[in-house]
Amino acid sequence: MQRKSAGDVTIISTVGEEKCQAFIPAPLPPQPELKIDADLQTQLGRAMAALGRLDAISTILPNSSLFLYMYIRKEAVLSSQIEGTQSSLSDLLKHESKAAPGVPMDDVQEVSNYVVAMEYGLRRIKNGFPLSLRLFKEIHKILLGHGRGAEKNPGEFRRSQNWIGGTRPGNAIYVPPPPDNVMECMGQLENFLHDDPIRTPLLIKAALAHVQFESIHPFLDGNGRLGRLLITLLFCSEGILSEPTLYLSLYLKTHRSEYYRLLQQVRTNGDWESWLAFFLTGVEETAGQAVSTAKRLVELFNDDQTRVESLGRAAGSALRIHRIMQQRPIVNIKQAAEETSVSIPTATTALGHLERLGVVHQVPSEGRAKLYGYAKYIRILSEGTEPL
Repeated sequence: MQRKSAGDVTIISTVGEEKCQAFIPAPLPPQPELKIDADLQTQLGRAMAALGRLDAISTILPNSSLFLYMYIRKEAVLSSQIEGTQSSLSDLLKHESKAAPGVPMDDVQEVSNYVVAMEYGLRRIKNGFPLSLRLFKEIHKILLGHGRGAEKNPGEFRRSQNWIGGTRPGNAIYVPPPPDNVMECMGQLENFLHDDPIRTPLLIKAALAHVQFESIHPFLDGNGRLGRLLITLLFCSEGILSEPTLYLSLYLKTHRSEYYRLLQQVRTNGDWESWLAFFLTGVEETAGQAVSTAKRLVELFNDDQTRVESLGRAAGSALRIHRIMQQRPIVNIKQAAEETSVSIPTATTALGHLERLGVVHQVPSEGRAKLYGYAKYIRILSEGTEPL
């Protein structure tokens, strides 16, 4: 449905008294109300079914925490890449193994911050803390707490004007609300998340809330990453997912031109329905990919275990390292020895067996210590994470 817009435009003065238009989004839900035609209703049904299959993923995984550990890291890499970082999943895993990464430290630090911020927010939700402005600020403080962005008021809503695209607000693609309007806009969004003024079906709520957050752009930096995380936090807080297994960044990265176009089309034309169709397709596709990935990983782990067991008497320590590398896919010999409680010579021999079987391979490193990576595991999870 075409509406005049999804908010109001106000004229503001910026540096040098240059005038430009800033957009103040109207409170949710949209008015007039969404037109959910037969096609959108069908998409809603398919997306909900896909989420149901995804939530059942724990029944096929011997240890769902392993999948979540790596899946969260994949999302951190993808969401950060949309914002311009050049770090890969392997770079992040090397960084977490205390090995020197092969990219600028700022990029890896930014992704590492995102992992910590995501895990913090998800833990707070799981422990019963409400999805709220306070939680957004807490997550943001961690997200920008170290490295690049640390000077941009981590954990605080902005007190100055920001913009998207261009060199200044006067030639920007989009100018969010003036800082004096941010708190009111965010308060209205918080109310909507808690079904005030009206209860909204969860998938529709997540779709609308993401656009609204991005349109308000309440922080000086980190809005894109936090806005994407909001979707998963909302699904977990309302119980549609028992574990945080849905992340849309790969879909949004793949279709980023369409993503940005539809966000702007909501603001200028009030076309929420086109955005909703795009969002629901993303949920369905992403949930299906996650289920497929989990099945592939279970098959990989089982096949490799069978191959390691063929070593006979030498299989014991190799199997222990194989299990450790399902949790930490890149290790050096010392780490493998410490985490399996075997000697350095035993770990060295076991890794040698795993390398000959093709289960692990040596990973290039700038440090002295040899690094070993669980090659096929990393390859499966790295699909789509190539830097832009």
